[in-house]
Amino acid sequence: MDPEALRADIPAVAETTYMNTGASGPSPRHVVDAATDFLERHEYEAHAAGDPYQVAWDAFETQRERIADFLGTDAPNVALTQSTADGLSRLAASVDWDPGDVAVYTDLEHPAGILPWERAADVVGIETRVLETERGRVDFDALKDAVADARVLCLSALSWNYGTRIPIERVVDVAHDHDTRVIVDAVQSPGQHPIDVEAWGADAVAAASHKWLLGVWGAGFLSLDPDFADALEPPRTSYRGVAEGSGADYELHAGARQLEIGTVSPAPHAAATTAMDTITDVGLDTVQARIERLTDRLKAGLGDRLLSPREYESGLVTFAADDPDALVSRLGEAGIVVRSIPDPDAVRASVHVFNTAEDVDRLLDAL
Repeated sequence: MDPEALRADIPAVAETTYMNTGASGPSPRHVVDAATDFLERHEYEAHAAGDPYQVAWDAFETQRERIADFLGTDAPNVALTQSTADGLSRLAASVDWDPGDVAVYTDLEHPAGILPWERAADVVGIETRVLETERGRVDFDALKDAVADARVLCLSALSWNYGTRIPIERVVDVAHDHDTRVIVDAVQSPGQHPIDVEAWGADAVAAASHKWLLGVWGAGFLSLDPDFADALEPPRTSYRGVAEGSGADYELHAGARQLEIGTVSPAPHAAATTAMDTITDVGLDTVQARIERLTDRLKAGLGDRLLSPREYESGLVTFAADDPDALVSRLGEAGIVVRSIPDPDAVRASVHVFNTAEDVDRLLDAL
């Protein structure tokens, strides 16, 4: 599939200049159809045959395998969640905290990467520490100081406010030198550039499919290093999280599946795996090359208003505005969808492979 064919299959962009994929990507028809097709097969055929649970369980297995392949890991290391925030929250609740333990997060984090640790501070009595950054860049001397006595470091692989890529492998090396676990919010990465969680070396990576993968809402995924999974103590479990037993004799799954809970629909993950197939078919080299070309065009037109790096790092482009909310509203009335962000107080446009030079020019003309 080429970018033009992908665009033609996305109803949301038929009459709208959609440049807000960093918040939520518009799904193609065939991705939505994958969710609908699974729902119909499950609710009509599987129930008629008397095996709706087995059909769902088989789907979960297939979906874990596809997600694991996309992330560069093995299926036992993958848990199916509902979102990035869901995965991070389950992790924060499952760490065997002692009062006074330290959790570090950067000032680049989305609330999904902040609130779980602050909640642990309120409930368990841990200490939270914020690693200050400079325009989306991590200072490694400050990082060493921040993680020197920390149990956990949470940070994004790609900052949602500046669109900068964080050197995760280097961060992991520093943190692991201090026996600090590294948990990565990678939600802005899948669908933009290749991911190899094994190469990153992080203890956990949380993401979802509804942004750059162009999946539907409700399909998150969590990759766990087996050693970290063994050290977790989940406060909740259910029959999907146990390897055997249903009473006092239960035994948790050894890997990431210990964090899965109860009866949920595989339909969003059916859409997610189809979305992964689609991006793979388009080609991540094609995705990156087109995003780079279009963001270069946008950045050149923005001039001194640009707050993101001038050189290409991602499809997220943040720029200054006197009144960001008012500008977003005015652009929306003109059929151009972008968003404001709180830190910095600015406007962010998201450029993906389905966007065109005409989309960029329409935004610049409106500005």
